[in-house]
Amino acid sequence: MYHFLALTSVGIEVLLAEEIKSLGGEQVVQKPEGVYFSAPLALGYHICLWTRFATRVLLQLGQGDAQNKDQLFAAASEVNWSEVFSSHHTFAVDFVGKSEEIRNSQFGGLTVKDAIVDHFRAINDERPSVDKFYPDIRIQARLLKQKVAFYLDFSGRGLFQRGYRRDSGAAPLKENLAAAIIQRSGWLNDTSKPLVDPMCGSGTILIEAVSMAAGEAPGIDRESWGFELWLDHDAQLWQEQLRRAIEISNEGISKLDVKVYGYDLDSRVLKTAEQNVRNAGLQRFINFTCRDANKLLNSFEQPGTILFNPPYGERIGELPELVETFVTLGQKFKAQFMNWQVAILTANIELLSMLKLASFKRYKLKNGPLDCQLALYKLDQQQTAKDELNPQGDFAREKSDFANRLSKNVKNLKGWVRAEQLECYRLYDADIPEYNVAVDIYGEYLVIHEYAAPASIAPEKAAKRLQEVIYWAPKVLNVTTDKVVLKTRAKQKGSNQYQKIDKSKQAIVVHEYGAKLKVNLWDYLDTGLFLDHRKTRQIVAKKAKNKSLLNLFAYTGSVSLQAALHGAASVTTVDMSNTYLNWAQDNFALNNLSGHKYQFVQADCLQWLKNNEQQFDVVFIDPPTFSNSKRMGESFDVQRDHVALIEDGLKALAPGGELIFTNNKRNFKMNFDAMAALNLKVVAMSDKTRDKDFQRNKHIHNSWLITRQDKG
Repeated sequence: MYHFLALTSVGIEVLLAEEIKSLGGEQVVQKPEGVYFSAPLALGYHICLWTRFATRVLLQLGQGDAQNKDQLFAAASEVNWSEVFSSHHTFAVDFVGKSEEIRNSQFGGLTVKDAIVDHFRAINDERPSVDKFYPDIRIQARLLKQKVAFYLDFSGRGLFQRGYRRDSGAAPLKENLAAAIIQRSGWLNDTSKPLVDPMCGSGTILIEAVSMAAGEAPGIDRESWGFELWLDHDAQLWQEQLRRAIEISNEGISKLDVKVYGYDLDSRVLKTAEQNVRNAGLQRFINFTCRDANKLLNSFEQPGTILFNPPYGERIGELPELVETFVTLGQKFKAQFMNWQVAILTANIELLSMLKLASFKRYKLKNGPLDCQLALYKLDQQQTAKDELNPQGDFAREKSDFANRLSKNVKNLKGWVRAEQLECYRLYDADIPEYNVAVDIYGEYLVIHEYAAPASIAPEKAAKRLQEVIYWAPKVLNVTTDKVVLKTRAKQKGSNQYQKIDKSKQAIVVHEYGAKLKVNLWDYLDTGLFLDHRKTRQIVAKKAKNKSLLNLFAYTGSVSLQAALHGAASVTTVDMSNTYLNWAQDNFALNNLSGHKYQFVQADCLQWLKNNEQQFDVVFIDPPTFSNSKRMGESFDVQRDHVALIEDGLKALAPGGELIFTNNKRNFKMNFDAMAALNLKVVAMSDKTRDKDFQRNKHIHNSWLITRQDKG
């Protein structure tokens, strides 16, 4: 009798224990680290061939105390390694676990490796070589509660890999997890009923389902096994088990009478799915159709099971479409799929609430590093009762405070937007504290900025509210979900205010008072155009007509651009970021502006000001709230350092010139005493620089017009 440990993914341990019992395993014990069992060698081979839920099967070689390195070495030395494998073969050691004395897996693994090598030396045999990547024999040492157990990797790595999946797409679902959700879905209780995957991707769920329905051994096509070079391997016994498994599998497939259905919007992914099905030899049982999940139809003669693993909305742009899809699916399920069962595996748990369905069971699972839930639903009369009373259910617009407020804002701003011929403006800015987002329009695009939720709001509640926003904003504004961009803006601490979030390098061109401006809605938290400075740009531009302008911390140069278009005699644009400076030059090129009177300077603005000897009629300074960029000699805090910055800015100001200073620090306080000491006149301009779409937000920015006082 041999002792084994079967490993699997989190949440599947119960199913694995049940499976091993059903396959004949003895003394089956389920623990957090896996499922322990005993079996004769033939049954060990049999379980490797037939397990659907295990990721690996390990054969125990020995065990002992391991409170420190010496005990670990001694325990490893007790194993007769020359009876496990030949010195002519390569080996590797995986070490799992740690303790106070053995603090990392590399240290533990080296200790075990040394004990193995010393064993061969002690019997005057050759020293076996280590191959970390493709060893002939793989040993696993598992440290738990000061005890260590040594195992032969009996099955070999990746037992979940059946061999049919050559290409799995961007976010593959492991086959053993697919098998687990199929088992939990209940479809296997009656495979005569239809099974539908409306987001089938590369087809893993459907292939596993058909294979399970056929009673096919999932390991028969595996190319290599961990036990093949184990010295106690019985090749004849193994071949008998393999031959029998192939016979039973072929017989099961020949008798199988099922049809399952997969839909996906991406025709390229479906080609991969079709190839995977051909590799599995199951193409006659699976029907694939290129179709949007939003257009799911019930054309089946009897109720069945809908089972799917939707994208998780991790990539930018996916979440708005997923929210729309989940709401639509929830409505379709209740309207068209009475008496069906639905099973959904997702890491985005809050999305499930958009279905407006009550699950009868949920299981916690892991898909790779992601915490997931499998939610099960019965589409019965109870689920649809309230919809018969109110066809719109919980998605009646009048029930959403956010939708109502957004509609009201659209109505209030409609005339102003038309009169000003605006393409880019803010429609909503956390008007209702519970819906802590900003909603902006950029031409035909809708941009939703999620602010960091207050500590008093539970993350689950914040996520639910965000999804309500994502659902209603495009509906109210009549924007398709592929034109919705979602940005998350957490509070920045000790870092620059501009943070990259992706590198898609997309851009669109928008118009503002005669200017063409390049904006990027996808690659940065900010788009390249600060909407709240719309009026500021016009004020500065008019002041700079026929005059020289210095624009510091210029970002993408929109202030410089408007000044140039209004006839500034010269414009000098300074920013430390080469990316933003190039962007500013792109904006000038879009508007056919070029020549020596337009200067672009890449520099630390603080240092540049100290070294500058030029003077300008208008100086515009819009610094970040805080910056500690490595390229700056020291950190900058606008509250702490604004006096010194303005003082340096004055050195660049020509006699009779005007300095406009602005920032977006909430509760910023101008040091009027210091301004008076510098003999400066300071006039607050914030009310003039805030346009109608920012009137509610008194803290969006602070602006002052600063001039020198006449000495007389």
